Amino acid sequence: MNILGISAFYHDSAACLVQDGKIIAAAQEERFTRKKHDFRFPTNAVNYCLTEGKIKVGEIDHVVFYDKPFLKFERILETYLSFAPVGIKSFIKAIPLWINQKLWMKEVIKKELGYEGNILFPEHHESHAASAFFASPFQEAAFITLDGVGEWTTTSYGVGSGNKIGIKADIKFPHSLGLLYSAFTYYTGFKVNSGEYKIMGLAPYGEPKYVDLILNELVDLKEDGSFKLNMKYFNFAAGLTMTNGKFDKLFGGLARKPESELTQREMDFARSVQDVTEEIVLRISKHVKKITGQKYLCLAGGVALNCVANGKLLRENLFDDIWIQPAAGDAGGALGAALFTWYQYLDNARTADNKTDSQSGSYLGTEFSSGEIEEYLNKSEYVYSKVDDSKLGEHVADLLANENVVGWFNGRMEFGPRALGARSIIGDARSSKMQSKMNLKIKFRESFRPFAPSVIEEKISDYFEIDRPSPYMLLVADVKKERQKKMSDDETKLFGIDKLNIVRSDIPAITHVDYSARIQSVNKITNPKYHDIIDQFDKKYGCGVIVNTSFNVRGEPIVCTPEDAYRCFMRTDMDYLALGNFILDKKEQKPLDGDSDWKKEFELD
Repeated sequence: MNILGISAFYHDSAACLVQDGKIIAAAQEERFTRKKHDFRFPTNAVNYCLTEGKIKVGEIDHVVFYDKPFLKFERILETYLSFAPVGIKSFIKAIPLWINQKLWMKEVIKKELGYEGNILFPEHHESHAASAFFASPFQEAAFITLDGVGEWTTTSYGVGSGNKIGIKADIKFPHSLGLLYSAFTYYTGFKVNSGEYKIMGLAPYGEPKYVDLILNELVDLKEDGSFKLNMKYFNFAAGLTMTNGKFDKLFGGLARKPESELTQREMDFARSVQDVTEEIVLRISKHVKKITGQKYLCLAGGVALNCVANGKLLRENLFDDIWIQPAAGDAGGALGAALFTWYQYLDNARTADNKTDSQSGSYLGTEFSSGEIEEYLNKSEYVYSKVDDSKLGEHVADLLANENVVGWFNGRMEFGPRALGARSIIGDARSSKMQSKMNLKIKFRESFRPFAPSVIEEKISDYFEIDRPSPYMLLVADVKKERQKKMSDDETKLFGIDKLNIVRSDIPAITHVDYSARIQSVNKITNPKYHDIIDQFDKKYGCGVIVNTSFNVRGEPIVCTPEDAYRCFMRTDMDYLALGNFILDKKEQKPLDGDSDWKKEFELD
């Protein structure tokens, strides 16, 4: 039984293939087209999934789209009518695309795939819930979905048991935690639907000065976590911007211009909306625990990528354990739609052991054999050396110990927004210079952005205040107290970005300004080669943690192919590239032709 799940036409289009209940392949379209957050029909991702599954279009039993277009169109029409004549510009811009394409999704799918079989349309938040529960390790659990908006729903909760999920209650548009967070993303000068994680990273530099104002004016929050937004301050329902003049007046000024200097004001906004988000997530979770009585909780939807809120929820000990879908955003809807069809629609049995999920470390994307990589390198006449599998981990660990930055390209590409040691840029977490070097010389991104640690799973509690694995980089916890370095009196008085370069622990490159870290624990079974690097680094240099950031530069998707990896390597100040078993030294490479001006569009002041 072959089930193809598809998400498309909003942002982060993706495809997923489920065969007889097993997740065979999943990937975002952006990785193939090199267009970040590509929302177009995921033709390349579909073709990859079919190739990985060794099937043709005619062998697909069900194609499943991740939401109901007609229901979404109903919401858009009703919203515009209720706000008319306000929003006419937005209406004129949006409606032709719906009339010409989005409403006719069955025809679009048939045409794009050349497919004549069964096409299904679960609701958006059903797809999110299915991606959270059916891929989880739990046989029975509560679930919460939180995002911007699906068709009408923005937040839901329910219970999954065996092969069924059931939504018990929801909150509907325009009242949305995701859109509240995006409103502040917009107001602080970052790009909506891609810059939200920058707000999360910026928050520790700020003070929660606006929390009371947000809760008094913008959000009517109830004890059970239900909430309503005061729409007189927002423009997203029918306009082309997230906020309006009343919002500006409430917070004492216009939105920050993108790429302009960040001030303490923006940092305080980030901290305030982050604190409000955490409070709403906690209240919803307490209510869900009270109503369902479940021991376990699963999370999905774009807001579930807020790993700071997730970490706080975990530490509340409301549930015995929580599991967050690593592709929690719309891309993961493709996976959820396919799993929903296999279990709920087709009524196939499901068993889980409460320990192991079915996500396979989220290594569900493309892979290149040693032969394919070697053929590419030889054809391109690049200089390289080959290292045996048995020596590869130690060799890369030695490079890291000398403060080299290494591009690591090995195994199947990750599904979801996080690099998890298959398409990663890695460095020495002990280096006080590493964060600045990676941000400004390699990623070409804002200096305040923190980097995540990869830690061998068996030693996670030696380095961080957490008592369980965090395989998908979706939980934040503090660096162990005994590893922290106390700040001087003068250092504690610093504000904003001035806090950045203070050494706070014996692993400073991954220690954020509030002593926290967004942790990825590396499992020996799901990613043995990446685990071996860190294990060798621990054995030889006494540190079981390295820096891990995604293998891309600002504005580009994570690399997909050896060619993508080589170009990114050459366009940055990375020192070495490990393509499978092949090591390339930057000093031995010729400059890329016609690439001298490439950095200018990325470099920051």
